[in-house]
Amino acid sequence: MLQKLDSLEDKYDELSELMSKPEIISDQSQFQKYARAHSELQDIVQKHRDYKSVIKQIADTREMMAEEQEEEFRQMLEEELNLLQGQKEELEEELKVLLLPKDPDDDKSVIMEIRAGTGGDEAALFASDLFRMYSRYAEAQGWKIDIMDSHFTDIGGIKELIIVIDGTGVYSKLKYESGVHRVQRVPTTESGGRIHTSAATVAVLPEAEEVEVDIDPNELRVDVYCSSGPGGQSVNTTQSAVRITHLPTGLVVTCQDEKSQHKNKAKALRVLRARLKEVMEEEKNAEMAGARRSQVGTGDRSERIRTYNFPQGRVSDHRINLTLHKLDTILEGDLQEIIGALIAHDHTERMKQVE
Repeated sequence: MLQKLDSLEDKYDELSELMSKPEIISDQSQFQKYARAHSELQDIVQKHRDYKSVIKQIADTREMMAEEQEEEFRQMLEEELNLLQGQKEELEEELKVLLLPKDPDDDKSVIMEIRAGTGGDEAALFASDLFRMYSRYAEAQGWKIDIMDSHFTDIGGIKELIIVIDGTGVYSKLKYESGVHRVQRVPTTESGGRIHTSAATVAVLPEAEEVEVDIDPNELRVDVYCSSGPGGQSVNTTQSAVRITHLPTGLVVTCQDEKSQHKNKAKALRVLRARLKEVMEEEKNAEMAGARRSQVGTGDRSERIRTYNFPQGRVSDHRINLTLHKLDTILEGDLQEIIGALIAHDHTERMKQVE
């Protein structure tokens, strides 16, 4: 591990030197390439330097203890040594995590699809609650949300919603949200006061770049039609809504939220590209015989991942046996504790595989 870290630090110093050269500074494409690589190494190099500093302090403290005669000072040095040993062990664990192979999609923006599941109007209202939760979380992270396609019910619920969440590192945090989200509560549409169980599904796809997924225009069928609002009524008379069918796979994407047919087509292609990337990834993972099966966040949208129980004010994530009695704040977008726990669990499982 230490040899790997020394090698990364040498690479970091080499990049720092390159970025200071006038000929690199004047070539923006080269400079940005080096700057990206430099930025990716920054955290692990700084942690490695902290680790080396602690190792040196431990050696210095042991040397002082060997020379010190007074018992009082020896006890003080021993306490300091214990603290340094704790820091050393903590840094070693953090370095192991930083050395894990990085998911190449982690820095990407995402396409998120939210759909009402079982439960009728109540499921659609819960889907709307999930959209609000993710919107608040995205806002707190400084990310931008853009609606690609939406189908609402007459009472404000969501039948289906497709959004893009743009920002740095969005997929690294939201990839664990794919799956079935279940709610247990007394529906606003229920007069009897009985607790119902409803569900909504969430799918999180990393946005695919054009170089990753090449779409042949000859393999697409593009249909245009008038967009519609809740209940199916037409909301405009121009044919601005777009439906794209990818003929080889049968994938269909629609987009109607923009007034411009051109903009709707561009948005639909972004979603189609992400779905085609997902199909390619699923085929690759199947060939790897389930190598990712033990990881959290494999993207299986049929897996029941979380329950939101209103009578008890709790949220339970079934994958990691985590229960938090803070339903209100979580639905307001305070997802950091859940997402942090999922990331930590994923790192632990991946480290087991490496070991």
